[in-house]
Amino acid sequence: MDVSATRALDENAGAQAAIKATARQLLMKLGAGGLTLEAVAREGGLAAADVEAVFPHRDDLLTALLIDAYNDSGAAMEQADQAARDAHAPAGARLLAVTRALRTWSFANPGEFTLIYGSPVPGYHAPQDTVPPASRTPAVLAGIVRSALEAGELTPPRRAVPGPPLLLPAALELFGGAPEAPFSDVIERGIVLWSNLIGLLVFQVFSRTHDSVRDESAFFDYAIAVAAEGIGLEVPLDETTD
Repeated sequence: MDVSATRALDENAGAQAAIKATARQLLMKLGAGGLTLEAVAREGGLAAADVEAVFPHRDDLLTALLIDAYNDSGAAMEQADQAARDAHAPAGARLLAVTRALRTWSFANPGEFTLIYGSPVPGYHAPQDTVPPASRTPAVLAGIVRSALEAGELTPPRRAVPGPPLLLPAALELFGGAPEAPFSDVIERGIVLWSNLIGLLVFQVFSRTHDSVRDESAFFDYAIAVAAEGIGLEVPLDETTD
């Protein structure tokens, strides 16, 4: 690759980063539904044509922001899990570590959190490119549940989910196959845990619990421990909360 081509790539990467940084600031002011290329150009002191040269359509910019948000939040969880594994923590402590990491990221990046977990953006349909980054969060949770299952750290449920399995093939693939009884429904239970986590974060990031909970950080840990009981996993709560 010649020097001019390398310089062009660097300049394009720099332009992308600058535009996305401006767009993230606008997410807090306008919301994802109000984000336009014209608004980004105006906020960043750029010509509209310069923004459109990098992101031809608003949806291209939204997709880039979504991918970054999913990757950044997923990476935060993965790093927390690796640190817990390096410390030889049991699965319950790993779960607490990764959910705390996602909580920290969510409060530090409320605009991006709202983009990925808030209301759908009218007229926008996320492309397939967003699926692998979006899968990083459930993949971390699935890995912890799988490790707990293999290590004998799960308590069998008192009753299984009735009827046939409720899963799509992608969920089975993400988990690494269907578990045997008495844990044959642990993937369904893991999805319940995942949805509880995101719902809890929505409540806390959007200040739905601030007038009813004295210590939201401690309540978060408690709620994760309660949710984890649904998959038969014990989460330690004797550590200092973040």
